[in-house]
Amino acid sequence: MERWRARRAEHLAALPWLVTDAAGPRTVRYVGDELLAVDEHYDDARSAVSAQGKSAADLIEDEPLPGVRRIRARGLDPLRAARRVRERAGDVQVGPNHVLLGTPHWQGGPFGRPVVSAAATLAVPGAQAPVRVAVMDTGVWSDSPLPVSRYTVGASDYETNTDADGDSVIDSDVGHANFIAGVVLQGTSQARVRIVKVLDSFGVGTELDLAQKVATLDDTDILNLSLGGYTADDQPPVLLRWALNRFLLGRDRLVVAAAGNDGQAGPPFWPAAFAGAGVAWKDQVIAVAAHDGTAVCQWSNTGAWVSVAAPGADVVSTYINHPEFTTGWAAWSGTSFATPHVVAAIAEAAHTGGVVAAAKQVLSGTAVSFAGYPAIS
Repeated sequence: MERWRARRAEHLAALPWLVTDAAGPRTVRYVGDELLAVDEHYDDARSAVSAQGKSAADLIEDEPLPGVRRIRARGLDPLRAARRVRERAGDVQVGPNHVLLGTPHWQGGPFGRPVVSAAATLAVPGAQAPVRVAVMDTGVWSDSPLPVSRYTVGASDYETNTDADGDSVIDSDVGHANFIAGVVLQGTSQARVRIVKVLDSFGVGTELDLAQKVATLDDTDILNLSLGGYTADDQPPVLLRWALNRFLLGRDRLVVAAAGNDGQAGPPFWPAAFAGAGVAWKDQVIAVAAHDGTAVCQWSNTGAWVSVAAPGADVVSTYINHPEFTTGWAAWSGTSFATPHVVAAIAEAAHTGGVVAAAKQVLSGTAVSFAGYPAIS
């Protein structure tokens, strides 16, 4: 287990663009030398960059999404720039490009390594399966007990290498998307699952990567996000806020997101913490903690922003066919895997109506609670 954990740290340490700030009560990760701003606050962002001694000749600028600017310069401190803008202009959308993780004992994602398990059973697919679920996660591994007929995936959304760093050990998050999709498909016959790759095989991705993929979701009712991270000032990540606002506002859609596995009580873990944020669509975000059937797991994040607890300890689901996993199934723990339990429950309740109404029904209809949270089994 210690070697397995250490590989995560080694992979992160080898990323030349990654900045890790562990000085505060939570670890914050972001892309160095890079600042994001929505168009209406571009001038504020440029002013903050100039205050760090950067001239126009120092800058590389582009528009990675319509309405979003990215400013890059060697030595640029995006946290300092964002603080300066907030102090001068209030709640504006300028900030770092945060790094989001789906890895154990870091942020989001699983808690501990998967272990081989006996096979379970997927639900028999419904005739129409009307609820459209997107799993934004790692790439999907095609050699798996997860039937290819039960999900859709783009050509660039497959995972093709279980050992990207060449150390003869399966990378930490290989099979993560397979596992999540399997939990959904065990819990409901009413969902059509689409898998979209936003994380590498170690569960690492950026806020910008995620926002760009969210912008492509025209045919989605529920978005499963078993990933996340913290911000230095506990304020919402600006680009995720921008992207989810466009995805959710005025639509019958939901985001169901993992609360994280750091055992933190209170600090907001994004994007799950949008469920408790001051945004118009907060009721369309479901933040999921993990329970073990008797209590909230000690490693699960908690806070006033958490919406519900779901099974997250020793969850059994589809993994990958591999010599170390002879059945192709595994048992794995984490809020990553509590999250698709909630997705499945909502999809099952929503097959005759909308997903927002179904979510309210599911959360209000639980017979059990743990730590004050409604708990589904």
